[in-house]
Amino acid sequence: MSKVVVIGTGTMGVRIAVGFLASGADTVILGRSTEKALACLDSIRSCAHSINPEWPKSNPQLQSGSIDEWQDWSGVDLVIETISEHLQLKREIFTSLDQRVPPHIPIGSNSSGFPISEIAKDLATARRMFNTHYFMPAHIVPLVEIVAGQRSDIALAEKVCEFYRAHGKKPALVKKDIPGFLANRIQHALMREALSLVEEGIATPDDIDTAVRYSFGFRYAAVGPMTQKEISGWEGMTLAAELIYPSLSNISAPPSCVTNLVKSGKTGIAKGAGFRDWSPDEAAIMKQNYEERLKAAFAVLKIAPDQE
Repeated sequence: MSKVVVIGTGTMGVRIAVGFLASGADTVILGRSTEKALACLDSIRSCAHSINPEWPKSNPQLQSGSIDEWQDWSGVDLVIETISEHLQLKREIFTSLDQRVPPHIPIGSNSSGFPISEIAKDLATARRMFNTHYFMPAHIVPLVEIVAGQRSDIALAEKVCEFYRAHGKKPALVKKDIPGFLANRIQHALMREALSLVEEGIATPDDIDTAVRYSFGFRYAAVGPMTQKEISGWEGMTLAAELIYPSLSNISAPPSCVTNLVKSGKTGIAKGAGFRDWSPDEAAIMKQNYEERLKAAFAVLKIAPDQE
C-alpha cells in the first residue's frame, strides 16, 4: 500500500488528495491546524466517489493533521506541498520539511509560478525536491509535470513519474525548470495568438473556441501534436510554417482586449463576466458540463491507452 502526504487544504490540495485516495493510496492531508484539515475529509471522500465509486474496496486510509505538528513519515512515498503562491512561505515549509522528512522521501511543490530551484535554494536535501505541477481540476486532469531543479536527481524524478503512473496519472518529466514548465508554455503560446486575433478583430472568442475544439483540439484527445504530425507528415507542416510563422503574434505582454477586462474586474465566471456575461445558473451549468466532458474524455483515453 502506498502513502502520500498532501500539505495544504485549498482546492488544489483537496483535489490532489482525492486523486490519490481514489487510486487506493493511503492519504494524509495537513492544514494550518488539525481542525482545518479535518474539515476537508468528508469532501475528499465524496469527491473520490465521483471519480471511482469502487475506491473503498481497497480500504485506503485517510488522515488529517497539522502542518507544524505532523511527525509520522513511516511508509510515506511522496510529500506534496500545495499552499498559496507565496515564495517565502513555500521556502519556510520546504526548510522545515528538509529537516523533518526522512531524506529518501521525495518532496514536490505544486507551484506553477516558482521553480523548485528557488523554493529549495540552499537546502541540504534539494536533490529529492521537484515541482509536481497539477492542472485544475486536479482529480480529473491526468497530467502532472515532474520538474527537476538545478540540484534535483533525475533518476529520482523518473521514479516519481513511475509512482504517478501507478496511481492513474500521466506524468511528464521536465528536465529544466524554465518559466511555465512544459504545458503552460505551449498553452500560453496558443493564448498569445488567440488573444491577438481577438484584439485585431479577426475572430470572436466563441469562434476561436470552435476552431480549437473541433479541429486540432479534437485530434489532440487522440494523440499529441508531435505524434499527429508523425501521422500527417512533417513536410506539409514545414511548408505551412514557412508561410505562417512570420505572421504569428510575437507580443511580449497580454493585449488590451484582456487586460482591460481584468482592470474592470471581469475576470471570468467567478466574477460573473469575462469576454461574456455569466449568470449564476449559466456558470453552474458550464462548470458541470466542463467536469463531465473531462471525465468523458479521460474515459475515451483509457479505451486505448498509450504504450508506456
